[in-house]
Amino acid sequence: MRRIFLSILLIFASFTLAAAQPTATTKRPIAPSDVYRLQSIGGLQVSPDGEWIAYVLTSTDSTKDKRNSDIWMISRDGKQNVQLTNSPDGESQPRFSPDGKYVSFVAKRGEDKVSQVYLLDRRGGDAIKATDVKGGLGDHRWSPDGKKILLVVKDPDFSDTAKTKTRTPYVIDRFHFKQDNEGYLDRRATHLYLFTLADKKVDTLTTGKYDETQPAFSPDGLQIAFVSNRTEDPDKNENSDIYVMDAKPGAPMKKLTDWPGSDASPVWSPDGQQIAYLQSSSNENFTMYGQNYLAVIPKDGGMPNLLSKPVDRPVNTPRWSADGKKIYVIEKDDRQSLVASFDVASGRLTRVVDGERSVSSLECDKPHDSWFMLVSTPTHPAEIFMLEHDSLRALTSIHDAFLAPLQLATVEGFRSKSKDGTMISNILFRPATVGANQKLPLILYIHGGPVGQDEFGFDMTSQILASAGYAVAAVNYRGSSGRGIDFTRAIYADWGNKEVMDIVGAADHLIKQGIVDEKRMGIGGWSYGGISTNYTIATDQRFKAAASGAGSGLQFTMYGVDQYATQYETELGVPWKQPEKWMKLSYPFFHVDRIKTPTLFMGSQNDFNVPVAGAEQMYQALRSLGIPTELVIYPNQNHGLTMPSYVKDRLERYIKWFDKYLKG
Repeated sequence: MRRIFLSILLIFASFTLAAAQPTATTKRPIAPSDVYRLQSIGGLQVSPDGEWIAYVLTSTDSTKDKRNSDIWMISRDGKQNVQLTNSPDGESQPRFSPDGKYVSFVAKRGEDKVSQVYLLDRRGGDAIKATDVKGGLGDHRWSPDGKKILLVVKDPDFSDTAKTKTRTPYVIDRFHFKQDNEGYLDRRATHLYLFTLADKKVDTLTTGKYDETQPAFSPDGLQIAFVSNRTEDPDKNENSDIYVMDAKPGAPMKKLTDWPGSDASPVWSPDGQQIAYLQSSSNENFTMYGQNYLAVIPKDGGMPNLLSKPVDRPVNTPRWSADGKKIYVIEKDDRQSLVASFDVASGRLTRVVDGERSVSSLECDKPHDSWFMLVSTPTHPAEIFMLEHDSLRALTSIHDAFLAPLQLATVEGFRSKSKDGTMISNILFRPATVGANQKLPLILYIHGGPVGQDEFGFDMTSQILASAGYAVAAVNYRGSSGRGIDFTRAIYADWGNKEVMDIVGAADHLIKQGIVDEKRMGIGGWSYGGISTNYTIATDQRFKAAASGAGSGLQFTMYGVDQYATQYETELGVPWKQPEKWMKLSYPFFHVDRIKTPTLFMGSQNDFNVPVAGAEQMYQALRSLGIPTELVIYPNQNHGLTMPSYVKDRLERYIKWFDKYLKG
């Protein structure tokens, strides 16, 4: 399939010109309050006949200060867009039955104590609750004959049966004992069950102390592929393997893969003879510093074929073509997120949808040999697109109303050279109203991860900061993805060195280009973006303001406090044996007297990813030294803020803090 870059440009030019080139009398800058107006699309599923696409549309209720998700479906011609659910409970995971008559989804309604599977007859009527599971429902899949539904369920929690409001103590005996969003971990496991629709009988497929997840039926419905880590102590590594078993109780499991790293996301070929999956590039106990390869293995086992390894780019979301000759994936490549296909026989790569955009979600419409995906650009949030016969066409226009009154920043890519000669790929946001020769105050807004990348998709935070009058630079420092394994692993056990060099190099480049004012530079970020902010202001005193969110500076104290014990022991060694290394990586705290930058520290009360202690320690140190600082803690939030008013509040505080020190 030839590239369709030009046709995509023409399509996006049509709606981008309408949405992102405002007239002075009708448009206004995007603002923090617009977080209440922005909707999001996800969960694409294609009907068996290829005529409809179900999806989840999430909106914000500003009065209740919460987000709510409903199930919609749109026809392949884009002319009919139908809302299937409309309740305050929230629905997710739409799945078409194999005959297309029903749409199943997951929701917790009425007296449900945990989420259940509901069935919606497409001919009309209310949704009917199908299951009555007692544990946590994670996923569900229809059997090919439509008679059964495969359930992924976590064991029920019987630890707290007290009738008072006082919870019984947490009793913990695991190595990995806490996880963000989940809290303190017990010994409950996740297993597979078969639910028969006719008599509502539930058959147990797997039991024991290990988790079984990511199941996939073979095309004939006789077997199930799934993922499990069955090492002696799964808490101490990130191993996972692909297993296959017959779709009946008591069937033995067959292990297909033996990679010490991660094997995940199995997808059967249309003829049922092969399984595509993702294999981690790293075989270490902690596999983050790397990327996923597209792999194919015979259903009965054997040597896997790593189709994408020569490409040296991360891939995800493997999907077989209708004829089984190709496997399509989403590939991350230097600020792009694109669609690529691999010929199974030859391994030949074809970039199918590329350019300065971000693709997420990918589903095949096998009857028509077409593809559906979510596509966003720097000036347009994600919409559903259809790719058919080399032509890409937008089906939804969900965000037209959101964009209509807004004046967005101009967005362009740029590259900078760090002091050691490394070239870094970045993205620059500039207010639409500034002149070409006007020097701007700068905010370096640093992405988290560190493995991940800023790409040419819609970035609400950067757009809002730019609308406040700033040049905003997103820096894909070493440690980011999209530039190959060596680039990602460059910061392995060496935090706060090369990435700071790259961040400072991007600022120096913008200064030399006459774009920003060297005397009015700020920096900020969340998660590893907050951590790298701390490293940077402890290294370079030119920054006049900083906003460090969900970060840390005294890495010594993170061991046993956050969820990353496996990473620390793999990457750094235990602190009592490698104290010098831990001290070195804690330099923002131990050299805090070098920091002269007024810094806003932020964190979430219930964050187990980067606990709020990391922000508290840095705040306390700067307060002790008399450096202007402030600490903001968001109540009852995990690592990522979910309450809309808190998201808005964070953006407002960013602007207020940077305005005070960069414009005041």
